[in-house]
Amino acid sequence: MKFKLENIDAHRIADVVASGCKLLLRSLGLFIRLFLDSATDVIFGLVNKNKSESLPPITDLILLESAKSLAAKIRTRKLKSVQVVESFIARINEVNPILNAVIDDNFLRALEDAKKVDELIASGLKSEKELEDETPFLGVPFTTKDSIAVEGLHQTIGLRRRKDEIADKDAEVVRLMRKAGAIILAHTNVSEVCMWWESSNNVYGTTNNPYDTTRIAGGSSGGEGSIIAAAGSVMGIGSDVGGSIRIPSFFNGIFGHKPSTGLGGSEGQLPIPMGEIRKYVVSGPMCRYASDMLPIFKVLAHEHLDKLNLDEAVNISSLRYFYMSNDGGSALVSKVHPSIKKALGKVISYFQTAHGIKSQKVEFEQMKHSVDIWSHKMTGAGAPKFCEELVERKGKLNCFWELLKWFCWCSDHTLPAISLGIVEKFSGPETRMYDSFMNMYTDLSKEFDDLLGSNGVFLYPTHPRPAPYHNQPLLMPFNFSYTAIFNVLGLPSTNCPLGLNENGLPIGIQVVANKYNDRLCLAVACELERAFGGWVSPSLIY
Repeated sequence: MKFKLENIDAHRIADVVASGCKLLLRSLGLFIRLFLDSATDVIFGLVNKNKSESLPPITDLILLESAKSLAAKIRTRKLKSVQVVESFIARINEVNPILNAVIDDNFLRALEDAKKVDELIASGLKSEKELEDETPFLGVPFTTKDSIAVEGLHQTIGLRRRKDEIADKDAEVVRLMRKAGAIILAHTNVSEVCMWWESSNNVYGTTNNPYDTTRIAGGSSGGEGSIIAAAGSVMGIGSDVGGSIRIPSFFNGIFGHKPSTGLGGSEGQLPIPMGEIRKYVVSGPMCRYASDMLPIFKVLAHEHLDKLNLDEAVNISSLRYFYMSNDGGSALVSKVHPSIKKALGKVISYFQTAHGIKSQKVEFEQMKHSVDIWSHKMTGAGAPKFCEELVERKGKLNCFWELLKWFCWCSDHTLPAISLGIVEKFSGPETRMYDSFMNMYTDLSKEFDDLLGSNGVFLYPTHPRPAPYHNQPLLMPFNFSYTAIFNVLGLPSTNCPLGLNENGLPIGIQVVANKYNDRLCLAVACELERAFGGWVSPSLIY
């Protein structure tokens, strides 16, 4: 008996020591993360001091109209489509030399299409009601990211080997927008192979944030976020597999909706999603005004409208609200910025005072492992290796050799892309932690489903920090985890801008609902726009 007791005590001591070591390592990791963020803020701040370039003022009030308003004015002959298209072309020409957001334009064909719209309306062959029902965005221009095919425009996904590739057919989402009467205006910049959260590549260069051009516009739909925020486009279509709609929307102070898994087709997009990963790649609207998201989403999700009930009214006061102010303390991810926590607190207070609703704070232990859950889920979903995507699946790039070439200025690829190719070797089904993270995923998925039900929404930071300086994400690579977790969970999520912080940078939160309850996210976004003002212009308005 004495031996057994001593043996048990030894096991207990070992458990205590192991737990203590884990806590010490986690605390050390958190300290290093905090120190690194603080140090880089100072260094990058000094390097970029007084280097931001201001945008020209907005002098054309057409640019400030919502897409819905423009469509209504065009079909009622209060505005001509040509006039609207010309206004946005002029604005792009004004701001793009500063932002580098638009990388290929469709201006001439857009003006031709606009002229045809004006002729159709002038003919009187269709009533205003018929025009609204059949073509809700008739004559309204839109933009989309380079990875989404537009017939006649380059589709490079930031790869030098694709710099001369031109799409011969529209992607499905572009076809749907055209069918709804919208006019494609331009292609916008992305990160290399759309797998990094700064839009920079060796084909077109780096896209700037309109609120501070020394900072990033996000990725991979960063060109969309930047040009929409600068009033160079009234609406755009992005795609999202880890935050590519919501992160640029957050950094640029606009609205962006990632639909539920399986909604918003990926046909005609690059890189071509393979296997199970196909269902995680979704397309959704990006726009300055919350009221535009629902009609755009209806166009994109036309095949799934029966399961979405988008026309069903949402009573904001009858919803249940839950929130987390951070991910629980991952040592890999930056601490949530005080301005974002404060904004979330204001939202919670607003629902309490305006609607008498007390939001409930919740904790999901698994959220601190979001980046691991996402990366292991992605690599286990039949996706080609990233080192294969970099050569269009025609072989496999040796990313270690490519890294050496990068240091010698001889690589065709960006450092983030090369680094991702190296990191992926340490995640996936072959790793010893794979089963553990998949169990976390299963448990978290069930817990969210049970919590949200049919009338719950979850309020959560879209990103832990406002837009960082150019290249700073290399030192905080896993901050995308705040958005990525909802891709693998399959839940709809909408970025909602909540004004600017003390440095003049956009801040906001994401609103998450249960699968196919996208209308709840969109309704709450409209409510928050009414309460907090939504998009704030990065330039003066005359």
